[in-house]
Amino acid sequence: MISSFKKLTKEQESFAGGKGRTLARLYQARYRVPDGFIILPAAFADDDLTTEAWAQVQIHLARMRRDDRDGTFAVRSSALSEDSAQASFAGEFETVLDVRTDKDIREAIGTVRRSRHNARVQAYSQAMTFIARQGPEEMEHESAVVVQRLIRAELSGVLFTADPVTGNRMQMVGNFVPGLGEKLVSGEVNPHTFTLDRPKGTYSGGLELKRIARQLYRTACRLEKELGGPQDIEWAVADGQLYILQARPITTLGVYKVATAEWNDSLGGNFLWSGANLGENAPHVLTPFSCSLRKGLKYEGVDLSDGSAIGLEGYPMAGIIGGRGYINLSLQISASRPFFGGDTRKAAHQINPFWGDIPEDVEIPLVPVSSWTWWSKVLPALTRFGIKMVSIRKQIPQFVTENPHWCAAMIERIEQTENPAKMAALWRDEIVPYSLHAFYLANAGAGAADMLSRLENDLRELAGAEDANALLSNLSGLAAPLASLGPLIGLGKVARGEMSHAAYLQAYGHRGENEVEYAWPRPLEDPTWLDRQLTEFAKAPLDVEALIAKQQAAYSAAWARFCERHPRKVKSMQSRLEKAAQATYQRESIRSESTRSATVIRAFALYAGELTGIGQDVFFLTIDEVLALLTGDDAARRFIPLRKETYERYCALPPYPTIIVGRFDPFLWAADPNRRSDIYNANAPAVPQDTNTGATIKGFAGALGIVEGVVRRLDRLEDSDQLQPGEILVTTMTNIGWTPLFPRLAAIVTDLGAPLSHAAIVARELGIPAVVGCGDATMRLQTGDRVRVNGGQGLVEILESV
Repeated sequence: MISSFKKLTKEQESFAGGKGRTLARLYQARYRVPDGFIILPAAFADDDLTTEAWAQVQIHLARMRRDDRDGTFAVRSSALSEDSAQASFAGEFETVLDVRTDKDIREAIGTVRRSRHNARVQAYSQAMTFIARQGPEEMEHESAVVVQRLIRAELSGVLFTADPVTGNRMQMVGNFVPGLGEKLVSGEVNPHTFTLDRPKGTYSGGLELKRIARQLYRTACRLEKELGGPQDIEWAVADGQLYILQARPITTLGVYKVATAEWNDSLGGNFLWSGANLGENAPHVLTPFSCSLRKGLKYEGVDLSDGSAIGLEGYPMAGIIGGRGYINLSLQISASRPFFGGDTRKAAHQINPFWGDIPEDVEIPLVPVSSWTWWSKVLPALTRFGIKMVSIRKQIPQFVTENPHWCAAMIERIEQTENPAKMAALWRDEIVPYSLHAFYLANAGAGAADMLSRLENDLRELAGAEDANALLSNLSGLAAPLASLGPLIGLGKVARGEMSHAAYLQAYGHRGENEVEYAWPRPLEDPTWLDRQLTEFAKAPLDVEALIAKQQAAYSAAWARFCERHPRKVKSMQSRLEKAAQATYQRESIRSESTRSATVIRAFALYAGELTGIGQDVFFLTIDEVLALLTGDDAARRFIPLRKETYERYCALPPYPTIIVGRFDPFLWAADPNRRSDIYNANAPAVPQDTNTGATIKGFAGALGIVEGVVRRLDRLEDSDQLQPGEILVTTMTNIGWTPLFPRLAAIVTDLGAPLSHAAIVARELGIPAVVGCGDATMRLQTGDRVRVNGGQGLVEILESV
C-alpha cells in the first residue's frame, strides 16, 4: 500500500502515478531528490486512508523525522494519468505545502486525494481527449499521493530542456523566483528568466542563479537522457545545493495522442523534415498499424527510426507527421557538419540527390553536437554503421533468391496458427527478426544511390549534362532489367502470350502504389487486377523493349563520344558504370523482395483481426496493441472509432509540403488559402505563394529530353483512365504502381522526388523526359495547360494556360 522512494519496485510503478514513479526512479539513480514515500491507491477506501494504511504512513513519517529535524512536508498528487508525455495535469490536482503535524498531514492527504474529482481535472481531461467518448462515471482519475520532505529553498524554478513553444533543442529556457516555487506557479511574483545555450551550456540570466547554472545544465542533460526526451524540470536551491523536485515530459512537444492515434513528430522539436523520396513508397495517409511499424525499428542494436545509427540517440530520425512519413534532415546535417568544416550548407548539399534541394533562405535547424559528442559518439557510430551496411550488403543475393519461398511458407504457417498467443509468439520470434533483416538489407542496398550520385557529378563535368544522362540511361543494359521495370516488361509479355497470369502475379503481384501501407490490398489478392492492367496497356501497345533498345543506342553513341574525348579514362569509367549498374540492379531487387516480405506482415495483421473478431479494424491499432489483443488485453479496442475519424480527416487533406521546418499543424495549413505546397517554415514569416507569377517551374533534372505538350494533372492513380497517349503527366509523385502508364506519356513532372527517385530512374531507362521535385507543380498547372518540359535542365515552361 505504501512505498518509500528508495524501495518502490517495478511491480508497484504502474500504481505510483507519474510523479511518484519518476521521483522514485531519480532517487534510486542517486539524483539529489528530497526523500519521500508514495501512498498507492490500494491504501484508500474511496478517498479515505484505511486504518492499516495510516499506521504505515506514521511509520514512514517517523523515519523521515529522524533524518530531518525540521520535519516539514509537502503533500502532492500522483495520478496515474499525471505527468505523462500526453498530459501533465500541472496545477490541476491539489498540492499542500508546509505541513508538520500528523493531523495536518492526514488532512492534506485527504485533500490531495479528493482533488481527482475537481471540475478542472475533468475539464482538462476532456480538452486532452484523455477520456474521449466516455461517460461521467469513467471520468475519475485513480491517484496515488506523494509525501515528501519540504526543501526550504533559497531559489526555486522550472527549466525546459527544449523551448516548449518552438521546440528548439539548441537552447534550454527557464524561470526562477526567490523562495518556494509555489510563488512561481501561483503568479504571486514576476519570475526571472534565463537560458542555457547548447552544446556548451552557456548561461544568460540573473546573477543569483549563475553560480549554480553549470550544475543545473549538466543535471538537465543527464535527466533528458535518463528519461528519454525533453523534460520540464522543477528544481530548488537550498544551502548551495541543487535539488530536483520533479521532471516530466514537455507536453507541448508530445508527438502522439493514444485515443486518436494522432502522430506528429514535427511537434517534438525544431527540425527540418523532408518527405521527398518517402512519398514514393507511401503516397497516401498511413493507418496507425503501419505508422507504428515505421517507429522503433531496431536491428542488432542499430535503430534507423531514431538517431542511434549516427550517434544522436534520443532524436527522431524517421518521423510521422499527420499520417505521412518524413525523414529528419536536421540530424543528418548536424552529424555530418564536422566533415565539412562546420559548413551547414555544404553538409546539406551532400544529401541533395537523396532528399532534394533545401532553399537557400531556409535557416536549417540543428541539434546540439559538441566536439566531445562528435568524436566519442557520432564518428564511431557512423563508422560502425558503415561497416555493418557493407557486411549486410553481401547477403542481398542470397536473400533475393530465397525470400519468395520464405514468404509463401510463413503466410501458410500464419493461416494454420489458430491459437492467438501462439500467433503473438510467431510474430516476436520469427516474423519480426526476418522483417527487420529485410528492412536493413533494403537500406544497405540503397547505398547504390550514393555511388550513382558521385558518378553522375563526374560524368557531367567530363561529358556534359546530355551525355551524362545518356550514359546513365542504360543501367538495365549493363546489368539486368531493373526491378522497377519488371511489372511493365512483364505486362507486355503477358499481352503477347509469353507469360502466364499466374507467373506474372507471382513475380510482381506484391508491387504497387502503396506498398508500405499494410492495410492496402496487394494486386495478387484481386483476381480482376491484372485484366484491368492489360486493358489499359492495350490503349498504348508500345514495345517497351524497343524503348529500352533506343536508350541503349543513345548510350552507345554517348559512350563512343566519351571514349574519343577521354581515352585515358575509358577503362576506369567503364568499370564505374558497370559497378553502378550492378549496384542499382541490386538496390532495385532487394527493394522488391523487401516489399514482398511486407505481404507477410499484412497476412499476420489480417489473421490477427480474424482471430480476435475485429476484422480489418486491426489496422487502427498499433502493433503493440495488436499483440496485447492477441494475449487477451482489449483496452485499445475502444479507441478504434476515434482513430477512424482521425484517419478520414487526414485523408481529406491535400498532400503536405515536401519540406517542413518546425512545428506543423496539417489542418491549419490546409485551411490557409495562401498555403504553399512545396515548403512550410514555422520559423519564418508566412509568405503567400503567388501562383500567377512567372512562367517557369524549377525542379530537378530527372531524365533528358525536351518536349512540348498538353498537361494531364492526376491527383490519384485511380483516375489514370483519363490519361491520353502523348500527354504530359503532372502529379504529386510516382512510384512503381504508376510504371504501366509511362509508355503512354510524353513527359513526367512531379512535386516530390529527387534525381535518384523512382520517376527519374524509370524515365531515364525508357527515354521519357522528366522533371521531378518541383514542389508546387500540381498547384500551378491544370489539365489542358500547354507546357515545354526540359528534362536536362529541370525546367517546365508554361506556354499557355487554360
